[in-house]
Amino acid sequence: MRKLMKPLVIAVISIVFVQCGNSKFDIAKGKVGALTTKTTVQEIEGIFKQDSIVKILSEGAKGDNLFQEDDRYLVYEKGGKHLLTITPKEQLDSTSTLKSIEIFDERFKTKSGLNITSTFQEINANNTVNKVESSLSSATLFLDDLNATITIDNEDLGLKEFSTQKVTVEQIPDLAKIKSFTIWFN
Repeated sequence: MRKLMKPLVIAVISIVFVQCGNSKFDIAKGKVGALTTKTTVQEIEGIFKQDSIVKILSEGAKGDNLFQEDDRYLVYEKGGKHLLTITPKEQLDSTSTLKSIEIFDERFKTKSGLNITSTFQEINANNTVNKVESSLSSATLFLDDLNATITIDNEDLGLKEFSTQKVTVEQIPDLAKIKSFTIWFN
């Protein structure tokens, strides 16, 4: 019995370490790495203490700009690689939770492997595209199962750069690439 316990304990510990090691880059509904729907702005620096954070803060209610920008926290690895852009729900409020996280690093991925380098074929095979909205330069795909939006350039859709043509899921080429990938925490 004792001889069996040692390999079992080692196996369990190994599994725990492997799973913990990958969680830094996991994406799921309401989760991007260590960030969740309960994470506040004041926790960002602690979560990314090994990385660099560039804060782009709005003027808030005191500013004279009618079109207020959101606060943004750009997270970079020490080597300079852009990982994420985090936007809080409330501006200039360290206790605010997060509104959205835009993904820039291919290591962040869902359980099915969806990441910023995925093609439309990979998106469509493992996720349900609930809605497509067209703009002048791109189409935005809404994935309710992740509470995410994915943007694809008109160029990858075979459309003119500035087109008002409505796009459907069936029209999107399998090899169309992701322009942006955002997880929403609302």
